[in-house]
Amino acid sequence: MEIAAMSELPLSAATADAALQAAPATKARGYWATVGRRIRRDKVSMACALVLLLIFLSAILAPWLGLEDPYKGSMIRRLRHIGTAGYPLGTDELGRDMLARLIYGGRLSLVIGILPVILAFCIGTSLGLVAGYVGGKLNTAIMRTIDVFYAFPSVLLAIAISGALGAGILNSIVSLTVVFVPQITRVAESVTTGVRNMDFVEAARASGAGPFTIMRVHILGNVLGAIFVYATSLISVSMILAAGLSFLGLGTKPPEPEWGLMLNTLRTAIYVNPWVAALPGAMIFAVSICFNLLSDGLRSAMDIRN
Repeated sequence: MEIAAMSELPLSAATADAALQAAPATKARGYWATVGRRIRRDKVSMACALVLLLIFLSAILAPWLGLEDPYKGSMIRRLRHIGTAGYPLGTDELGRDMLARLIYGGRLSLVIGILPVILAFCIGTSLGLVAGYVGGKLNTAIMRTIDVFYAFPSVLLAIAISGALGAGILNSIVSLTVVFVPQITRVAESVTTGVRNMDFVEAARASGAGPFTIMRVHILGNVLGAIFVYATSLISVSMILAAGLSFLGLGTKPPEPEWGLMLNTLRTAIYVNPWVAALPGAMIFAVSICFNLLSDGLRSAMDIRN
């Protein structure tokens, strides 16, 4: 009996080896695939992403949604209440359809709120990457220049630049870009400084790679995630600042529909029809909080310690 049992051992081992070889190889999940899986499991982030997607699509497809003319007004139907027949969100102080103006206004509000962050992300990442990798006098020159902008609060700096350049969409984008470049540059410089002396960077230097190649190929991919998450969190601030500039008359000019400008024009009607007057503020709040929560979810998903 013992001899028979011992004779079966090689056979069972060979069978197990054959089964392992026949089993399909499982592909290792990559970092970004893991991040995507984590954020898809976050219900709050997915709900915020869905709300933002609906707002973006409605703003892009506004001409094909069969809405009223957002510029056509009538003093007869001014300040209609929410739920009025033909005007589900009421009308503004000039009798213009609030639903159409909110949807069309999302175009300008989203452009003025998001484009400065994108421009500041590109400029600030480049400056921070160069300052963090090269170091020395170049780092000192770039970062001390950046520190000058920190002497002014963001709101006052944006108002000062917009006031100097004049009212307009382009000037608002330029002023907000200038406000956000120092913040992104500092984050980019900080994470680049922590990466530049790691083993894989030293190996790239030893292999003869130039500074530009090392920054573009080896360092950028390792620091881009942290910078991107921080830049995403700035979109909510940018939306509020852009609306504030328009509210003060330094952004979009009438009669263009823009949420901040709509708040300004409707402030006189707040005692007559407060719900209609609060609609642009509700849109600004909804977009800002969705970007904030989505940024928090993205930050948690990219944290490899979890």
